[in-house]
Amino acid sequence: MNLALNPLELFGQLPGAVAQGLIWGIMAIGVYITYKVLDIADLTVDGSFCTGGAVCVMLLLNGFSVGTALLCAFLVGILTGLVTGFFHTFCGISAILAGILTQLGLWSVNLAIMGKANQSINVNNYDLLVSLRYLQEVLKGVRPFYWSPILVVSIFVIVIIGFLYWFFGTELGSSVRATGANLNMARAQGINTDFNKVLGLMLSNGLVALSGALLAQYQGFSDINMGRGAIVIGLAAVIIGEVIFARLFRNFALRLLGVTIGAIIYYVVIQTVLWLRLDSNYLKLLSALVVAVFLAVPYWKEKHFSNPLKKGGGGHA
Repeated sequence: MNLALNPLELFGQLPGAVAQGLIWGIMAIGVYITYKVLDIADLTVDGSFCTGGAVCVMLLLNGFSVGTALLCAFLVGILTGLVTGFFHTFCGISAILAGILTQLGLWSVNLAIMGKANQSINVNNYDLLVSLRYLQEVLKGVRPFYWSPILVVSIFVIVIIGFLYWFFGTELGSSVRATGANLNMARAQGINTDFNKVLGLMLSNGLVALSGALLAQYQGFSDINMGRGAIVIGLAAVIIGEVIFARLFRNFALRLLGVTIGAIIYYVVIQTVLWLRLDSNYLKLLSALVVAVFLAVPYWKEKHFSNPLKKGGGGHA
């Protein structure tokens, strides 16, 4: 068996990694809303990601258009966020536990939606918006460039970032940001923080479900396990984007773009690991290590590379 590594093989696989990174980038934007804007660790996403894929595939299999399937996936994702928000605000359950409870319940819901553990959808029989087949055919010159999933999902990302930039600049969006920045101060200003938490969770999980719907089309199937570990990938994208682009991207829209680029970098790294023929069983371990390292980088920079004069008082009166 020839174990020699061929760089051309890696370059040939990079477009697929970029396409997947863009799709997961939408999911990472959803995670950014809860993790960075609302300051909530929401674990619902492992379930809502799969829910979006399951709803999309089942609607397509039953003759609905791809636009309707994507819209319904987004709306169902909003409902999953509503459930988590209800548990957290109305029932007084901590955000982490509320997300775990919703995620646990969604396992059964997703099975009920699909009827079995997985459902496949053949690109030859259905008009899909994105597909790995389209990407391969565009690269071969069989299809025109506008069929490329990279272009299609990039348009989705631009529209989503544009909408979120507008929304978080409105009075309502600003109140959501204030809720995450300082909960007590927001309440003192008369802001309904419980409503804002629920709204943020709904918007976040709607985007996560939309990402799951796009991925199900891209890979040609939905699976009960497709959302397992999604929160780790989302956090990896957010942290990579923050660490690399924090000083360059200060604008809110650019920060969201940085999160998407972080997802692309993550998948390029994963693809490189696979190209190096490392055991794929260790991918989850690698993902955890990547997140841990990028989470630790800001701490290391502050502790070991910050200006010593900032610690304590100055040397002069």
